[in-house]
Amino acid sequence: MNAPTFTAAPEQSAAHNKPELHSSRSRKLGALALAVVFASAIFAALFGWKSWREAGAAPAPWPAVAVSALQLTPTDVPVALRAVGSLRAVREVALAPETAGRVVSVDFEAGQQVAANSLLVQLFDAPERADRAAALAQADLAKAQLQRSRSLAATGAEAKEVLDQRIAQRDQALATVQQMDARIEQKQIRAPFAGQLGIRQIDLGQYLNPGDTIVTLTDTSQLFVDFSLPQQKLRWLQTTGSVDITSDAWPKRIFSARVATIEPRVDPATRNIRVRALLDNGDSALRPGMFVNAALQLPPETDQLVLPATAIQTTALGDNVLVIRGDEPTHGGQADYVRVTVERRLGNQVVVSGGLNAGDVIITEGQLKVPPGAQVQVAKLHSAEEH
Repeated sequence: MNAPTFTAAPEQSAAHNKPELHSSRSRKLGALALAVVFASAIFAALFGWKSWREAGAAPAPWPAVAVSALQLTPTDVPVALRAVGSLRAVREVALAPETAGRVVSVDFEAGQQVAANSLLVQLFDAPERADRAAALAQADLAKAQLQRSRSLAATGAEAKEVLDQRIAQRDQALATVQQMDARIEQKQIRAPFAGQLGIRQIDLGQYLNPGDTIVTLTDTSQLFVDFSLPQQKLRWLQTTGSVDITSDAWPKRIFSARVATIEPRVDPATRNIRVRALLDNGDSALRPGMFVNAALQLPPETDQLVLPATAIQTTALGDNVLVIRGDEPTHGGQADYVRVTVERRLGNQVVVSGGLNAGDVIITEGQLKVPPGAQVQVAKLHSAEEH
């Protein structure tokens, strides 16, 4: 049996595939033509927009930003040397007995205001008073003997040497009485000056030795303010200088003091000069031992430019402010960045130098929404007194 042959099959398959290849090539050419047409349309649109812009058409301007501003006016600026100081009472003492004894009377309350020479504590003094009575009797006897000797010496019945002896005995007896009075006074602890007592540190019946603290007595009507300044500030120090004192205990008050003493010697360890000012403290608002901030007032600097601290914008390149440029900057104009140097701070204000002149109008509020070169409108123009 003969095998079948397939010689005509390849020719038939090739004839079938020719129409399919032709259709696929036609679709690719169509897509390419469509892409070329679309790109040409985009290019034509861009070219037309560029020609229209170059012909004079401009985009709509951004609206002016409303801001608050301040017109700079030169002013005098106070200058002060600042330091941290401490308060000390002009008169303050820890009361203590000069001699030993038992407490028989306590005549004060803790925190009490007392007058000068007020009796505060009485120690047991019965032996001293008995000795004084004996000494007083001896003094009376010596006076009587002296009077008799003077009468006899006047008639020559008694020698002058005996009269001199009687005078010495009289003086010795009176001195003994005075000695007993001094010992009795030592048994009494009195206030050496008017002031306020502290916390009582003894009890009735307690035995005290010399030097044992009974209570502190402080006169708070005047206080010393001690602070130190660097030796470079020596030329500014004078005993008539005024010092402003502030304390965190009274954040809204400023106390006035006057330089009383300047230490003539510079501390070799710190190279600082110690200064003491005198502060009137009639209402006892401040207390000894407190720390305070002391500002020694110096002659003011004139013609300084002072800005509110909110006008300063700090960047990596430094401090800047936005200045309004234009024909009428108090009404509005173009915002322009100007670099400044902050010399020092005065509360909510700063003293600046460099880049600004008197009469410049700076933006104080709203500058964060103003890009450089933008147009601004002054909605509110502040005065220097408002800041």
